[in-house]
Amino acid sequence: MASILKEKYIKEIAPALMKKFGFTNVMRVPKVEKITLNICVGKAASENNIKLLDAAVEDLKIITGQKPAVTRAKMAISNFKIRAKQPLGCKVTLRGERMYQFMERLIMVTLPRVRDFRGIPSRSFDGRGNYTLGLKEQIIFPEINFDSVQSIHGMDITFTTTAKNDEEGRELLKLFGMPFRTN
Repeated sequence: MASILKEKYIKEIAPALMKKFGFTNVMRVPKVEKITLNICVGKAASENNIKLLDAAVEDLKIITGQKPAVTRAKMAISNFKIRAKQPLGCKVTLRGERMYQFMERLIMVTLPRVRDFRGIPSRSFDGRGNYTLGLKEQIIFPEINFDSVQSIHGMDITFTTTAKNDEEGRELLKLFGMPFRTN
């Protein structure tokens, strides 16, 4: 089953980007390479409660449909009570069909569910066309059962694109339907 957004990219978005930026080769048109979701559970380290990390892993698994990798501290930081190689968070990298399905659910279902939603900030580009979106709660995803949530934690969602600059990346995501805030 092909994703709606993948078909939209091939039929509408790529030709529109070629026309706007004057690309002569279809391979030069920017596309979304991958989406990375990252949850850092600092409370798990400070309170020595590994169950918080297990809950975050389970939430990310439910949201993405893919098993997350546990991320560990690279070095010890005594002020934060963190030891080297201590588990601190989890991450998932989505590519291909799962990436398009997740993006579709995020744009069409999850973001419109947020109360008092006025759009996502358009300043969160890194200079190379990649965009990072920070969410404060994982419970905005419809897959998460609110009653079974042990703790509320935020997450970062990074869209890695092949765009050469922020203007190309912003236009690509805008054509996908990302609801950018008008400042």
